[in-house]
Amino acid sequence: MPDKTRVVSPGPRDRTVLCEGALLIPPDDWSLLPPGDAGLTRRVKAAGPTWTVQEKHGRRTFSRGIWAPTATIEAHRGDLDVERADPAWERRRQADAQRRVKKQNVYVEDFERAVLDFLAFHPRHVALAAKLTLAVTNHATPVGSGTVARTERIPIEQRAEAAVIAWMRHQTTAYDDMHIPRVKGQRREVRRQLAARSRSLLDLYRRGLPALPSCSLQAALSSPQKS
Repeated sequence: MPDKTRVVSPGPRDRTVLCEGALLIPPDDWSLLPPGDAGLTRRVKAAGPTWTVQEKHGRRTFSRGIWAPTATIEAHRGDLDVERADPAWERRRQADAQRRVKKQNVYVEDFERAVLDFLAFHPRHVALAAKLTLAVTNHATPVGSGTVARTERIPIEQRAEAAVIAWMRHQTTAYDDMHIPRVKGQRREVRRQLAARSRSLLDLYRRGLPALPSCSLQAALSSPQKS
C-alpha cells in the first residue's frame, strides 16, 4: 500500500491518475471517494494515505474526489451513518448552518459598505453608486464563487476595489471577446490598461460630471449581466 499522500490529476483512463507527469494506478483495494461529503472526506484524509484528485480549468481548481483504501472509506462511512442518525447531530448541523448564514450576511454587508466607500460617487450619482454596488456585491460575495471577494489574504478595502475593477472589466469592456496573444505578461498588461480606463470612468462620477449618453457603465447596469 502506498505510504504517501499525493495530489494528482485525472489520468487518461479509468483507475489512472497523473502525478508530476507520471502515470499512476491506484492499488486494487483502493476506491475513489467522489466529492460532496466533506465530513467523510476529512475523516478519510486524516486516516491517510490518500491521493487527492484535482483538475484545473483556467485559474480554478476543481476537486474530483480522493483515492483511498476501500476499507477506510467504508469504515468511516459507517461511523458517520451512525452519528448522523442521532437527532443531536441534526440539531448541531442546523445550528452550524445558521452560524454560517449569519457570518455570510455580516460579510456581505461589510463588503457592500467597502464597495460604496471605494466608489465615493458624487451625491448626484448616488443611485448609480447603489446600483453598481449591488451588482458587484451579488456577483462577488457568494460562497464558492472563487472571486477576489472571497480571499482573506488582503484587507476588505482592497477586495472591494479589485472586485469593482474585475466586474467592470467583464461588463463594460470587450475583454471577454479579446484575442490576446499568448505572450508572457500580455494578458496582465491588457488588464492593467482596462483597469486604468475603468478608473477614469469612475472618476467622472466621483467628480459629479454628467454621464455620457454612450457610457458603458450605464449600459452594463441597464442590461442583463454577463455571467
